[in-house]
Amino acid sequence: MTSDIPGVNEDRAEGGQVRASTLELFFDLVFVFTITQLTHAFIHHPGWQEFGQVALMFAIIWWMYSGYVYLTNEVAPNSSSRRTFLLIGMFGFFVISIAIPHAFTGSGLAFGLGYVLVTAVHAAMFVTAGGKSAVSAMLRIGPLNGLCAVLVLGGGIADGWVRGLLWGLAIVVQILSPYLSNPDGFVIRTSHFCERHGLVVIIAIGESVVAIGAGLADMNLTIGLVATVAVGLTLGYVLWWAYFGFDDERGEHALAALSARARLRGAVNAYGYSLYILLMGIIMTAAGISMTIAHGNQPAGKAAALALSGGVALFFLGQSAFRLALGLPRAWNRLLAAVCVLPTTLIGTAWVAWGQLIVLVVVAYAFVIADDLIGISSGERSTYIPRVTPLGRRVLGTHAPGDQ
Repeated sequence: MTSDIPGVNEDRAEGGQVRASTLELFFDLVFVFTITQLTHAFIHHPGWQEFGQVALMFAIIWWMYSGYVYLTNEVAPNSSSRRTFLLIGMFGFFVISIAIPHAFTGSGLAFGLGYVLVTAVHAAMFVTAGGKSAVSAMLRIGPLNGLCAVLVLGGGIADGWVRGLLWGLAIVVQILSPYLSNPDGFVIRTSHFCERHGLVVIIAIGESVVAIGAGLADMNLTIGLVATVAVGLTLGYVLWWAYFGFDDERGEHALAALSARARLRGAVNAYGYSLYILLMGIIMTAAGISMTIAHGNQPAGKAAALALSGGVALFFLGQSAFRLALGLPRAWNRLLAAVCVLPTTLIGTAWVAWGQLIVLVVVAYAFVIADDLIGISSGERSTYIPRVTPLGRRVLGTHAPGDQ
C-alpha cells in the first residue's frame, strides 16, 4: 500500500524512518519533565526576568532537542549501540531538566555539562551511523553546534549577567547556524519528522492538563471549582484542535511537496523557529492556568493573568509563523487571534480569574472555528473532518450534486 502524501514513498525507498519508534516515545518522556520544570520555574517566581530566563533556557534546549528529531529521522534506533547512545543523550537532557529551577543561580554548571553531553552524542551518532550526505552536512554544522555547547558551558561556569550573555550568544549562533553553514545533505523524511514534532506539541499541551490538577492540590471540590476545571480543560482542547484539526496534516503535505533543499529550509523555519514560539506559548499558558485555576473567584495577579492570555497569544503567533513558513492558508487568522486574545488579561485583573478564562476560551475558539468554516467551505479536509454532511453544507452555504 502506498501513501498519497508526496515524498513519503521516496522516503521509504531511501530506507529512512517513516514512523516514530517506541524508543523515541520513551525519549520524549524527558521532554515532559522539561516542560514541567520550565513551567514550575515561572510559577515559583513569576515576572518579566523569569520569563526571559525560561525563554532563554527553552531556546537552548529546543535547538538540540529538535536536533535529535533530525538524528532519529536519519539514524533509526535499530541496534543496541544506537539505542545505548540515545539513552546516554536522554540522560544528558534529564540532567539539563533537573538543573532548570536553579540554572541561573547554583546549577548552571550542571546545565552546561548536560548540554555538552547531548551535543557530543548527537554529533557522534550522525558521523558514525548517518548516511554519506548527512555525515557531510553534520561535519559542516557540527562545529557551530560545538561552539554553542562551549558557550552554554561557559555560561554555566560564569555568574550573573555574564551567564545570560553567553547563553544569549549561544542562541544567536543556533538561529544563524542554518545560514552560516550549508545544511544540504540532511534528508527530511516527512512522515516521521512531522509525527515526532506533533508528539512534542501534544506532550506540551498535556502540561496544561497537569497544571490544572497541580493547582487543585488540597482544594475542596465545589461546583464552581469543577466548572472552572471544565473551562480550563476546554482551553487545552482549543489549543489541541487549533493545531491538530488541520495544520498538523497540512504541514506534512506542504513539507513533503517541497524539493529536498526547500524542504530543509521549510523544516527549520516551520518546525524549528515557529514551533519554538508556539511551545513557549503552551508553557506560559500552563503556568497561567496553574496560577489561576485555584483562585477562580478572585482577581488574578498581573503575572498570572498575562501568562494565561499572553501564552495563548504566543501560541497563535507561533502558529501564524508556522503557516507562513509552509505557505499554509490564512496565517492572518492566527495573527489576528493573537492580537485579540491578549486584552482578555484585563478581565482577570479587573474582575475574576474564571471570567478571564471563559472569555479567553470563547475568543480563541471563535477564531479557530471561523478559520475551520472558511477552510471547509473551500473544500479543505483532514482526518478529523473527512467530509461534510448535506446538513453541514447547508450551514456553510455550499452544495454538492444530489443535495436537496
